[in-house]
Amino acid sequence: LPSLLFSGCLFDLFLLFFLCFFFLSMSGRDGGSEEDQLMSHERVKRGWVWNQFFVVEEYTGTEPLYVGKIHTDSDEGEGTIKYTISGEGAGTIFIIDELTGDIHATERLDREEKAFYTLRAQALDRLSSDPLEPESEFVIKVQDINDSEPKFLEGPYIGSVAELSPIGASVMKVIASDADDPTYGSSARVVYSVLEEEKIFTVERHTGIILTAVAGLDRETQDRYELVVKATDMAGQLGGLSGSTTVTIVITDVNDNPPRFPQKMYQFTVSEGATVGTSVGRVIATDADMGENTDMGYLISDQEGGELFKVTTDVDTQEAVICIKKPLDFESKRSHNVVVEAVNKHVDPRFADLGSFRDQTIVRITVSDVDEPPVFLPADGARLEVQEDAALGALVGVVTARDPDVENAPVRFSIDRSTDQDSIFHIDQVSGAITLSKVLDRETAGWHNITVAAVEADNQAMVSHSAVSIRILDVNDNPPELAYPYEASICEDAKPGQLIHTISVVDRDEPQSGHHFHFNLVPDASSNRHFTLWDVKDNTAGIRTQRSGFNRNEQNVYFLSILVVDSGPPALSSTGTVTIHVCGCDADGAIQSCNATAYVMSAALSPGALIALLHCFEK
Repeated sequence: LPSLLFSGCLFDLFLLFFLCFFFLSMSGRDGGSEEDQLMSHERVKRGWVWNQFFVVEEYTGTEPLYVGKIHTDSDEGEGTIKYTISGEGAGTIFIIDELTGDIHATERLDREEKAFYTLRAQALDRLSSDPLEPESEFVIKVQDINDSEPKFLEGPYIGSVAELSPIGASVMKVIASDADDPTYGSSARVVYSVLEEEKIFTVERHTGIILTAVAGLDRETQDRYELVVKATDMAGQLGGLSGSTTVTIVITDVNDNPPRFPQKMYQFTVSEGATVGTSVGRVIATDADMGENTDMGYLISDQEGGELFKVTTDVDTQEAVICIKKPLDFESKRSHNVVVEAVNKHVDPRFADLGSFRDQTIVRITVSDVDEPPVFLPADGARLEVQEDAALGALVGVVTARDPDVENAPVRFSIDRSTDQDSIFHIDQVSGAITLSKVLDRETAGWHNITVAAVEADNQAMVSHSAVSIRILDVNDNPPELAYPYEASICEDAKPGQLIHTISVVDRDEPQSGHHFHFNLVPDASSNRHFTLWDVKDNTAGIRTQRSGFNRNEQNVYFLSILVVDSGPPALSSTGTVTIHVCGCDADGAIQSCNATAYVMSAALSPGALIALLHCFEK
């Protein structure tokens, strides 16, 4: 083996392989499996004598590397046998000495490219080239040396772990591959270690699982780490090869930070004339977390501020928008301190011991003054009353308005003539006193609705309007009258006390206590024996017969004069006439016919009664 004797580790490895080969061979001869024994017998029978060949990879010598020797027991050393090989690499990678059967490798082999070669051996008669033995197959294995470093093939690696995770929390797993033979020695046995950030993270030596080494990871302090993980073969022993990769570990957020207002007080100014819903200003609380952990809502936590203002959240900017909820009044209060509170929406109960996940700030809102128009009292308009018989110039009432501003400018009054086209009323421009300019008649118009304007004396643009309702109170200036020119009919055989007709009264007046009418027959001695009048006491009266035995041939019509008196004051009255016809009736009381003879029961007949009488005569 002179050509194989070279210095360094390669020699040691070769010697190791040779000893292993020797002991394996001896073990096979001492016994072994039934299959091995069978193969041994077959080789002897064939006459071939060799063992499995090995060749060390990555041989760097200048001479061909001796692989082994094939030999047949029929070879007596006389040079009559010619040895040949064929198959993978025969004649190129592997050459054979035809005379001795020695096989050499002429090229540098790489087990990671090809681990073994299958060849066939042949022993021929040198002169005749006839085969002396059956062709036999053999294998040349490329023996591994540790010439491949571990490689991380799946990188770049990016993992994540939640902040505040406990020590030993799993982050991710990295895997390094070693192309060396995993079944031989320790060349492919890889162990892992952390080269950088080893105080923050660690890696399980044999699995490649990266774990946290500290419990206080804080995303808000540092949100990512770059660590170098090294993989070393030979189980980490001295002389092993290594490879490394960079692992990026992202620290993910948890809701461990409450919202915080950058300032404890904000100041805004808004005009008292701003309408409800107007934005006063915006404030924002910051949250060191990220994503939905920064979602927050705002509220007004003081009662006074909550009555005048409301707060909403701008979902795009996470700002608190403070708006006017009710009208502001500079004259009542010139500034307001509103307590705005920010509250996390998604509170994680695991971090409740870190404190309250809310914060407060004071928003001072200053109300600026604006020139406002006069304000009427009462604000919903005045209601006045006046008697319909009030004299010209009589006072109807007074309207009041004032300038709400601090200056309290003088106010001037006027009536909108489009609401009083007949100029029935007059108003004093300074005092607001409304007086009569024309005579009233409640029966023509019981209400007058006018509009009064109030304007600042020194600023005509500042004007307000108010509705004034004026009720015309009734006086008893209209007498009551019968509701209709009543006519009634009776049968000749009418019985005493029989109800002929019911009459009612109309009165254009409307006394506050209601109507109360009294009914009486006009005094007439001749009429008292025919009919009577019954006051029903509900502002109606009934006419009844006082006797029986009416005869239409003697008199078929009566004119009954009735006096109606109201309750005043003063009491007014009028006289009305009821026409009563005497008619012939059938047995069932149905009227058949009436005669045309008239008898006047009253000294004075009304025109209506005369017309009714003439009508009867025509019949």
